[in-house]
Amino acid sequence: MENAAATDHHVLIARDAAVVTLTFNRPEARNAMTWDMYQRLFDACEEVDADDTIRVLVLKGAGGKAFVAGTDIAQFIEFKSGEDGLRYEREAERYLSRIARVSKPVIAQIQGFAVGGGLGIAAGADVRIATPDARFGVPIARTLGNCLSMPVYARFIDLLGASRLKEMMLSARLLAADEALAAGFIHQIVAADKIEAHVRELAQRIATHAPITMRVTKESVRRIQEARALPDGDDLVAATYGSDDFREGVRAFLEKRTPRWTGK
Repeated sequence: MENAAATDHHVLIARDAAVVTLTFNRPEARNAMTWDMYQRLFDACEEVDADDTIRVLVLKGAGGKAFVAGTDIAQFIEFKSGEDGLRYEREAERYLSRIARVSKPVIAQIQGFAVGGGLGIAAGADVRIATPDARFGVPIARTLGNCLSMPVYARFIDLLGASRLKEMMLSARLLAADEALAAGFIHQIVAADKIEAHVRELAQRIATHAPITMRVTKESVRRIQEARALPDGDDLVAATYGSDDFREGVRAFLEKRTPRWTGK
């Protein structure tokens, strides 16, 4: 991995010694993820794992207003059935779980919104540092009317707790940084003018630690968490993405109006 920005201008990758920083770079869209951006994230995880001289991966968003504000909703307009939703959730899980499987420590530097897919990306990191204005959530009950996959629900339950996750999603509200800190989702709150230097120092310090110990610790925790058998949820995902409400949610979002839910 070269010490330069990636050719894809929506995902920038830079290296400083043993630390690689990946920047989601669509500030005009609050860094909402396109399919190509998800794939570049996946590829970057592969590249980090393949290079033994890389010790830490940092994820951040450009512009200071958002880490990642979900998936680009315009891409959902092409969905016609529940099968489209199943394919999307399976692909999303492939990308999100890859972050958690990176063998090197991953730090999420979070400024502004980390919602929807952005919350999922942050959840895959090992350490999450946020600014006081950071906001976290999955407000899909108010916006799109879609759902998550079983593995993503399980990951959020691990990090937030079942009770808090249900309340957050049913009310479609965003958690403030201090609430996310109290929940244990983020590890520190750092002022916006200091977070860059703070994360850089943290990453450089972690990069000096024993790589085998860190890799084994990460993999041990992952195996313990994934040892449980999750119930199949394909019927729930297909029913949600195949619903009239989901199609209405996407149209309403793109038309900047309130959805008219029917429960069908």
